[in-house]
Parts: sequence; C-alpha cells; structure tokens
Amino acid sequence: MLAPTHGRERPQGLIRLSVRTVLGIATSGFIALAQAQVAAPTTATDELEEIIVTGFRGSLELALDDKKKSAAAIDSIRSEDIAKFPDSNLAESVQRIPGVSIARDAGEGRNLTVRGLGAQFTRVRINGMEAMSTTGGTDSSGGANRNRSFDFNVFASELFNSITARKTASADVEEGSLGATVDLRTARPFDYPGFTAVVSGKAAYNDLAEETDPRASFLISNTFADGKFGALLSAAYTERSLLEEGFGTVRWDNGPSSGGLNPASTPTNITIGQANAASTFLPRLPRYGVLTHDQDRLGVTGSLQWQVNEKNLINLDVLYSDFNADRDENFLESISFSRTAAQGGKPQTLIRDGAIAPNGTLVYGVFDGVDIRSESRHDELETEFTNFTLSGSHDLTDRLTLTELVGYSKSEFMNPIQTTITLDRRNSNGYSWDFRNDPRQPSLNYGFDVTDPNSYAFTNAAAGQGDGQSEIRLRPNGVDNEFKNGQVDLEFKFSDSLSFRGGINYKEYTFESYESRRASETSVPGLPAGVTLANLTKVISGVGDGVIPSGTPTAWLIPDLNAFARTFNIYSNSGQFALTSITNNNARGNNRSVEEEDTGVYLQANFSTDALGLPLRGDIGVRYVKTEQSAQGYLPATVVTSVTVDNDYTDTLPSLNLVAEINPDLLVRFGAAKVMARPSLTSINPGGTVNLVGNLSVASGNPNLDPTRATAYDLGVEWYFDQGALLSGAVFYKDIKTFTQTLVEQRTFVSSGLPLSLLAGTTLTGNEVFQFSRPVNTDGGPLKGAEVNYQQPFRFLPGAFSNLGVLLNYTYVESKIDYVTSATGLTPPVENDLINLSKNAYNATLYYEDDDFSIRASMAYRDRYLTLVPATNAPTIQDAEGTNETMNVDLSASYNVNDHITLTLEGLNLTDEFNDQFIDTRTDRVVTYTHTGRQYFLGGRYKF
Repeated sequence: MLAPTHGRERPQGLIRLSVRTVLGIATSGFIALAQAQVAAPTTATDELEEIIVTGFRGSLELALDDKKKSAAAIDSIRSEDIAKFPDSNLAESVQRIPGVSIARDAGEGRNLTVRGLGAQFTRVRINGMEAMSTTGGTDSSGGANRNRSFDFNVFASELFNSITARKTASADVEEGSLGATVDLRTARPFDYPGFTAVVSGKAAYNDLAEETDPRASFLISNTFADGKFGALLSAAYTERSLLEEGFGTVRWDNGPSSGGLNPASTPTNITIGQANAASTFLPRLPRYGVLTHDQDRLGVTGSLQWQVNEKNLINLDVLYSDFNADRDENFLESISFSRTAAQGGKPQTLIRDGAIAPNGTLVYGVFDGVDIRSESRHDELETEFTNFTLSGSHDLTDRLTLTELVGYSKSEFMNPIQTTITLDRRNSNGYSWDFRNDPRQPSLNYGFDVTDPNSYAFTNAAAGQGDGQSEIRLRPNGVDNEFKNGQVDLEFKFSDSLSFRGGINYKEYTFESYESRRASETSVPGLPAGVTLANLTKVISGVGDGVIPSGTPTAWLIPDLNAFARTFNIYSNSGQFALTSITNNNARGNNRSVEEEDTGVYLQANFSTDALGLPLRGDIGVRYVKTEQSAQGYLPATVVTSVTVDNDYTDTLPSLNLVAEINPDLLVRFGAAKVMARPSLTSINPGGTVNLVGNLSVASGNPNLDPTRATAYDLGVEWYFDQGALLSGAVFYKDIKTFTQTLVEQRTFVSSGLPLSLLAGTTLTGNEVFQFSRPVNTDGGPLKGAEVNYQQPFRFLPGAFSNLGVLLNYTYVESKIDYVTSATGLTPPVENDLINLSKNAYNATLYYEDDDFSIRASMAYRDRYLTLVPATNAPTIQDAEGTNETMNVDLSASYNVNDHITLTLEGLNLTDEFNDQFIDTRTDRVVTYTHTGRQYFLGGRYKF
C-alpha cells in the first residue's frame, strides 16, 4: 500500500516517481480534481519506505515492481492517481496488458480474451473472491450473457485502483481458468492514510449521436485513532447516449436454401440456374439499421479497515453497481430471402437481373415479389451487482500467519421489456441490392415510398388476417448469478528462504436463467375502428448521413411502440398477450439453472535459494478440488418435465513457478501447471427436446460434461534495464486435452442419466437405444504463442524530450481445433482456429509527461477472430463466422493548474472503428457493419 507525504520532509531513501497526467485545457463548467500521492503501510518489523506516485509514469513503475517481485507471471495496471484509472472503460484499460484483447458492445469493451482463450476461460476476482457480472447486449454482440464470462462494462473504471492478470497458475490461486485469473481491486482507506478527498467531473460528447452526457466521481477517505482505523467511500456516475448505425445481412445462405428463387424467373445477365446454384450466395435479411443506446451507470464502493494491533488486520470491502440501459433498434429489411414457400418467401420471389462475383456472391440483384419489413425493438435492461468481502490477516507467532476471507456477490440481470413490432409489405416489385461499389455498404432500393403508412400493413396472412405477416414479440428475460465464498489460509515461515502455505476454500455458485414469450408471436390484433397505421407509426430520418450510399433511403416509417402498447394493451399478460415460459417451445431453453459447490485444498512451498550460482525463487504446490454440480432444465416428453441431473468430478492440479536472477535486473521465468475450466452453463443444460415415437431421439445439453483440461507451460525473460524500463519476451504452450462439441451418440435411455419418468405414458422401458444429440468432450489441441513487451521512459534524451516514454507489446497465438461439420458426425471434421483467438495483437502508447502537462496516445490492434465454426448457414461451404480486425486509437491529456486542480481532455475511438463481422473466411461476406462514433471527454479533478 502507498501513503501520501503531504508537506512532510522527504526521508532518506525516498523514491520519488513524479508524474502528471493528461493534456490540460481551460473549460467552463468542469473543474475538479487533484493529483494524489499514495503510500504503502508498513509492519513493525519493516523500515519505512515511502513512494510518491503522482501520474502515469509512476503507475507504470509500480506495475513493473509488482511484476518483478512476483513468482508467477503477471501483468498489472495501477491507478495513476486517486480514483483515476488510465482509461474511461475498465475493459479498455485491461487491453493494454500484453496478450489481452477485448470484444465490444455498442462501442464499449465488454469481454476479455487472454492469450487466445475467450472470456469463458477467464476467471475474475473482486477483492480476492470470484465474482461474475452479466448484462445484455445486441444480438450481434452475443445478446444476454447466460454463461461464465464476465461483463466488464457493468462497472465504472474509477471504482478500481489496480488490475492484475495472472497468466501462470499457482496452487494458492483457485482453479477455473485456462487463460488467466484477473484480479480487480477497489480502494481501501489505508491506501491513503489521513484525510483524502477527490472529486471529478467530465462532459462526454459523442460526434455521431451529437449528445453531451455527464460523468462524475468522488472519493473520500480518512484514518482515525492514530491510523488504526480507516473508512473510505467512493462513487462514480456515468450517463452515455450514443447512436449505432450501419448495415447487416443476418448471415448469407446459398441459392437452394429456403426452396430457391422462383424457377419461372428469366433474369438478364445471369440464369435462374446460376442464381439457385449451391455455389451462389444471397444475403438473408439485407438491411440498414439505427440503434440508440441510453445508459446510466452508478457504482459505489465502501471500505473499513481496522489495524487491531501490529499483528491483526481486518478489512471489509463493499462494491455496488447499478447499470441501466434503454436500447431501441430500427431496421428496414427484406425478409423473403430467408423464408420458405409456406412463409410466402423465396420461392415466390422473381429475380429480374443480377451479377455474380467470382467468389459466388450475388453482388447485384433486381427482384419482384419481395416482402419488406419495418422492424422496431425496444429493450429495457438493468444489471444490479453487489459484492461483500470480509478478510483478515493475523500473525499468530513470528513464523505463523493466518488469513481468512468470506464473501458474497450477486449479479441480477433483468430485461423486463423486450418488445419487437413489425410492419410488413408483401410482394414489392423493383427491389434491388448492389454490393459492387462497396461490399460492406450496398445500395438498396425498395421500389416504393418507405415513409408512407399506406404502403404497409399490420396483419398476418398466415392467420387469415389479410395481406401481411406482422408480429408482436414480447420476450422478458433475466439471469441471476450468485457466489458465496469462504477461504482459510495458513502460512508457516520455516526460514528466511522457505515457507509453507496451505489452505482450504469452499464456494457455492448458483445460476438461474428465465424467459417468457407469447404463445404465438405472429398473432396480431386487427386495428380498432377509426385507427389507421398513420396513428400508430412515425418516421425516423437522417439515418447514415454520409455513410449510406446515394439513393438508399435514409428515412423510413417505423412502428410507434408506445402507441401500439396503449392501443392494444400489449403488456397486460392476458388474452393473446399472455406470456408462457416452460410450456413455450421457443422460451423453454432459456429457463434453466445450475447449482455448483466447489471444495478445494492446497499446499504450496515458497522458496528462495541458489542454484548453479544464481539466485532462484519461486513456488511449487498442488491443488485438489472437487466440483459438485446440479443442473436443471426442461424436456417435453408426454408432458413438459423438469429434469435435474447431478454430476461431480475431481481434479488434482500441480503447479510450479521459478524465477532465476541472472543478475538483479535480468530474470528468467518458467511456469508449468495443470489447469481446468468448468464447462459452459449452456452446454450442461439437461433440457431440450424428446421424440418418443418412431425414431427415438433426445436433443439436449449434457450435464455430465467434464471440464476443459490443459497442461500449461510458460518461459519468459525480463530485462529491467533502467528505472521504469523493461524489455521482455515469453513463449507459452497449452496442451488442451478436451474441447466441447455437439455430436450424435447411440445409447440406451437408462444410460443417459435422464429420469425414467420422461417415458411415463408410453410402453418404453428405457432399455431402448435412443439417438442422443448433445455436447460431448472431444479431443482438443495445442495452443502456442509468444509475447514481446517493451516500455521505457526516455530520460536519456535532452531537455523536454526526456519527458517522453513509450509502451509497446505484441502477442502471437496459434491454435487449431477439429470441428465437427454435421450433427450426425457422418462428414469428416474440419480444422480451424480456436474460437475467439486473434493470431496477432499489439498495443502501443506514446506519452509525454512533465510536472504540469501530460499527454499520451494509445492504439490497440486485434486481428480477425472466429466466433462460430462451422457457419450456421451452408456449413459445408461457409467455414466460419467471426469478427474482422480492429484498431482503436485513444488520446488522453491533462494540465495541472496547481496542486489541487487538474484539467483533462480525452478522446476515445478517434478513428471511429467499425464493428465488422463476417461469414466465411475465404469470401469475407458482411454480416454486421456498424459504427458508434468518436467519444470526447472534457473536465477536471479537484483534490481537497
């Protein structure tokens, strides 16, 4: 811990790391902030050494000190000042760490990938205990999080003062990660002995939404009773209004899909045979759209510390976050190309003209008989996160130390309103698309006035209601995650060079997902007498100005969801708007739960010695853990039945970390360990579908899955060649023993673990052979890669140039996995990259910092990565779905007016990077291509 030295004489041996942050500009309205000086408490047996940290360069030096002293391979980020993290978003700060990349939702970092392993394989701890936060996103960013990944966008970055990514395992750190364990730490009062108070305020402006929003935070801390008791309170509040707009296709499918185009077509320039060929691909739902996001995020931390005496310390940490979002999505789309003849779709559509690219893409087409839809969706989302951690440290003797931790965390994600309403126009003639000038942003022509209410209908032809196929979708849903943690550790110092540490920890984890839907979303009421669509609609305009090609509509008619709700009372949960859950085939799969109990014990030796004339330190240990799971879901047999399946497994996980000091500034690291990550919550759902007549079959999850297991190796060299400077390299290898894929197995029903009660009302005994389609453990594959990391302040340069510095890191990762390509397993598997793996990633930061002025520019690059193998549509031809490369550039600057006031300016996503998703690695057909604009922050900090 670090302590300020306000006005005190600087003691001998003081290390002063003086650095200021962020370009200063005079602004009206927002002045606040102060530089902070942070210090480390000492025990009675330690000599006092104070470190003053007042800026970005100081935070870098502290992080390097953490890295150098650690036995395991870690990288960390320290808050450069009180309540001031180096980025406005927590995930965007973490991406500066070598080997870490992020996935975004609505332009903001949401999930992490560490060394090629996605968020599913990364554990996150808050103040020492495992936790999970989940929220909802757009469909293109994964929707609601119903898995083990951690959503970082729930939290404001101002609430934390350090992040540590542990890339190698040690026995005293709980299991569950293949990629890394990420530790988040909130502030404590003993970090700032005495009275400390900081307040900050910013105005945030988005150049696409043209909206200005507030962002504010404060921290107040004090110590009492001669520093034996401390209390801290901090809070951060953010509002965020932004626009997301662009083009999408909801994937591509080939000519014969959905029955093919009308065979009576006689197009010019191509033949109907070419258009309907298996090698020709058409967009399923080509559409431009505009999404509005209105978010507010409140975070509060509290901490109490009691230094009972020199041998006993007690900490209580509390974290609360409330993340709210309203999201509206509006699309104008053609739906015929993804619909069958029974739905009045593709087989009724005539193609009049077309052009096919050499890669098989139908890049130009003119059509008659196309069904057009205006679709509007409204979501109201909230995530409420609560975390309590009580920890203590007790020196029982001079050699024996006891530490304990108990904690509780809960994440409640609620999406009580998810409403979609569509207006439809059937059989529109003269519809066209043209990708020839831009494969990401085509020209679209609809063949009619898309702003005229008389051009649309609100009916459903399939239900005999007239010429239309409209829908009202109501899909309220939510996810709850809860952790209860308890841990006790005992450390015995055998000598100055050898200590033994052991402990036991117990964790209860519960997960519950729920969703309801209407029994028939295509059943829509007739318009009341005297009501027309003009009364229930409105026009949006200005969509994609400067982005959408000339001739494509930038305004169109959309349903007015509030008017529809008032007119038809759609939220009454009665009549045709009644909601059902487990009896609803479409909602049932998201009604499930998991209860998990994990009990672990470990023993670890920490040592320092000499070997071959070199100082050698590290740890060696083993961890044993038992996992007991109970997964619950629903299977429709003779009746819909709740199914609960229990499973348990054990793991013995040895680990070794070695650090050899070639000299005090040149270290060689080696790590080896067995690691595991528990299976995804989706995969272990026992629910699904059952067929008890004819071909006996069950399609479900598999609650008997084993975890993903791997043996991991890490070798690195670190050269701390100057103060605050590092040149390092590391190679890593993970032998992933198992992967999870859906396969078909032939086995008796009684051997499946499912209850015989599902067969009630039939003559089946359970000894019959069923065809089970479910996830199973398959062979994994090796993952290998390398990292290079360089950072240096340029103190050796003359004059003002000595205030410059640079951070550079690069990561290369490679892993190939065999993926099955059919549910039956009759076709051979295909080899492709591991999902979420970017082969190349790098970060670069150039900064300048003197006593008053600071500025830094950062870029983060992530290579293309896959999200699904094989692709959903035409999987034997289209090999995968994924996200193309991204390059994000940010700027941060500040000016210290005096010892109390700092003015700040920041810019995020200065290149206005697009979210570019694709299908098929060889043809790179566009799936989603949207942007959210540049974000600017103007404000200041004040320290009392």
